[in-house]
Order: sequence, then structure tokens, then C-alpha cells
Amino acid sequence: MPPPFSTLAAAHRHSAVIEGSEFLAFAERADTAPEALAQLAALRTRYPDATHHCWAYQIGPLYRFSDDGEPGGTAGAPILRAIGGQGVDHVMVVVVRYYGGTKLGTGGLVRAYGGTAAECLRTAPRVLVRGRVTLRVGVGFGHLSALYHLLGSVDAVRGEEEFTAAGVLLPVSLYPEDAPAFAQAMRDATSGGATVAVVDSA
Repeated sequence: MPPPFSTLAAAHRHSAVIEGSEFLAFAERADTAPEALAQLAALRTRYPDATHHCWAYQIGPLYRFSDDGEPGGTAGAPILRAIGGQGVDHVMVVVVRYYGGTKLGTGGLVRAYGGTAAECLRTAPRVLVRGRVTLRVGVGFGHLSALYHLLGSVDAVRGEEEFTAAGVLLPVSLYPEDAPAFAQAMRDATSGGATVAVVDSA
């Protein structure tokens, strides 16, 4: 099971004007590479006249970044380092630049892109994401009320019910610390008639 990780609770932006250039940083949760790249495409459409759209994403062990025409190593890599430095994961950050006429130099670009990205992430609302274990619960029709009652007592994410001749099969995702007690409570409530099996953990 993957460890808990901190990510963004909502999309966030931060802007800064540095030596006449405007830097607009946008950060948002992304759980897949296509999702991250879709966010980039949306910002390219929203700011088509910007000089650069530099970006980086970190999704678990997966990461990518782009300088988008800036000198190599001055934009995408600093944005990626900002993500790591702020301790967040499953995040896409895009920094849109409008060139203001004054060249910043490589060091200035690194500070501008990395600093704008870091400040955007630092001020963004966060949420802790914990892994869950999925149980496949089977009960007879006579015990459905017991199942739904127990589900109401824990933080559970229900899957789609599957009806059989004997009753109902229901995938239920729980936090790992809640799963053993829930399984035992189901067996107790049904006098051992319920079946509870671990499907997977994520």
C-alpha cells in the first residue's frame, strides 16, 4: 500500500512581476500524466499570447518538466524542485511568463520560476491522501440493513452493488485501520453469515 501523501485540495495560482516580466504560476492536483498535460493544454489556450508556458509534474515516481524555450535548466527543473521542496505529490505546476523586456540571466530565471512555483505551492490549500483497502462484502438479503448500518459508522467508499440469488456483493473501500473491526462487526451482526474478503489495497 502506498504511503500517505500531501497534495492540493484545490487549484491555486500565484503571480509575481520580476524585472518587468510577469510570472503566473498555476498549481493543481493531477493523478495521471494525461490529466497533467490536459491542464497545460487548457492554460496554453487561456494564455495563447504568453512568451513561455514552463511546467513540471510529480506523480509518485513519475515526473516530467519542460523549459518551453527558456535556456535549458532554468525553468522546468526549478519548478520540479519547488514541488519536491514543498513536500507535495500528484501535482502539476505551470508557470506562464510574459516577457517584460529585461533579460534575467540564467540565475535570475531559476529564481523566478522556482520561486514563483514554490510560493504558489506554499500558499495552496492541501489535503492528506491516505491509501485504502477494498473489501468485497457479501450478505444475504435479510442482513442488508445491518450492512448499511455498519457502513454508516465508518469512513467508507461504496462500490457498485451486485445482486445474486443469495444476496448482495458490495465492494467497500476503508482505511486500513478500520478494516479488521468492520469485518468482525459484519460477521457478528450476521451471526457469521457475511463474507468479507480483501480485494486490493491502493
